[in-house]
Formats: sequence, C-alpha cells, structure tokens
Amino acid sequence: MPNLRVPLALMIIILLCALTGCTQQSQDLKDLREDVKAIKEGQENIQKELQEIITLLKTRPVTGAPSEPEVVIHNTDRAPYKGDKNAKLTLIEFSDFQCPFCGRHVSETLPQLEAEYIKTGKVKYVFFDFPLDFHKNAFKAAEAASCAGEQGKFWQMHDKLYENQKALEPNDLTNYAKGLKLDMTKFQDCMDSDKYSNKVKSDLAEGQKAGVTGTPSFFLGVTNPKDSNVQVVKVIKGAQPYASFKQAIDDALSAKD
Repeated sequence: MPNLRVPLALMIIILLCALTGCTQQSQDLKDLREDVKAIKEGQENIQKELQEIITLLKTRPVTGAPSEPEVVIHNTDRAPYKGDKNAKLTLIEFSDFQCPFCGRHVSETLPQLEAEYIKTGKVKYVFFDFPLDFHKNAFKAAEAASCAGEQGKFWQMHDKLYENQKALEPNDLTNYAKGLKLDMTKFQDCMDSDKYSNKVKSDLAEGQKAGVTGTPSFFLGVTNPKDSNVQVVKVIKGAQPYASFKQAIDDALSAKD
C-alpha cells in the first residue's frame, strides 16, 4: 500500500492542476468574448454616427461653398503655334527640350494630333517653354528655338532639338542652326544677347501660375479669336497616349457643338 500513495497523490495534484487550468482558460475565453462584444458595439455606434453625418451632409445646402479655381493661360498670341489660329480649340503644351518624356510626346503623339486635329483646322497647338532646373541645357535650347523663330524656323529647330536631346551644348545649337541654313550672324547675336531669356522666364511663370510642376503638361481650352487668353476645360499631365488626347479633344468639340 505505501507504494500506491505516491502515484495517488500525483494523480490528485495533476487533477487539481488540470481543473484550475480549465477554469483559467474558461475565464480568459469569457473575457475575450466580452472584449469582442464591446468592440462590435463600438463599431455599431461609429457606423450610426457616420450615417448621421452623411445624411446631414446630403441635406445641408451647399450655397456659399467655394468653387474650383479656373485655370486661364495668358498671352498665347506671343507663343509659337501650329494650325488655324481661329480653330475651335487650343491645346497648349508646356515643355522642356531636354525632357525625355517631352521627346516621346513629340515623336509618338504629336504627329497623330497633327494629322487628325491640327492640319484639319480643329485644334490650334501652342508651345510654351518650361525648362526644368535640373536640365542644364534646356533653358538655352529654349532660347535657340526662339532665335530660330525670328527667321521663321521655330518648328524646324523644335524638331531638331527633340531629335538630339542628348546633344544640346552651345556648339550643338550652333550646328543645328547652320543645318537649318539660318543667318548665323543674326542667330549668334540673338543667342549671345540672351534676347529671349525674359520670354522663357515669362513662360515659366505662366506655367507655374497654371499649376505646372513637370513636363510635358497640356491645357485644352476653347479658342477665343478676340482674346489671347485661353480658359482651360481639360488638363492632361505627362506624355499620355494619343487616345487620352483624342478623348479629351472629342469631348470638348462635342460640348462646344
């Protein structure tokens, strides 16, 4: 018998521990359930409050609420353009000659825009300079395009610069001018005098006022033959595919009709 006392005591201890553990687990489970219940009740109260707020907003009058600010691009008459000056719509580009995304737009999207909208007289395409600070040659390239524009070859220089975006040092700009058969004395005097520096800065200021932060950026608006300012109806940011421009232009043309 003495030998059975130890196992029996152990069994009693084990049984007591097991019962105590079960009781503790049961209490923990009960506490957990109460916590979950409290969370659910809290969520239900929050949902009710949100619903009341939504209902209040829907029924509250909106008179006096601030309207979205209108974007107007000024002085488009002084910027180079393509197409009919009295076309129904004006599409304005803010661009950087050293920007690869701008180059992609010129090579891939602009030709399609020209074929369908610019050459057909539906859209006037206007170019504004927006050289970015971290493109060291972009500002001077913009001046070169304007200097070429003095001799009626802005768009030819425009295309040449975008075709050679990695070669826009001063000597490169001179070589492009020679290739376009410009009067080199006039061109060099124009470049040396920084004649169009203020024009480029003015374009930059106009873009910043319109909210331009990167290139290319586009503003589509209705053309007013009596006013050089364009009230914008659609903003397109980045080198978007042709389909994006087509949708915006077609929508604007339909709205105007």
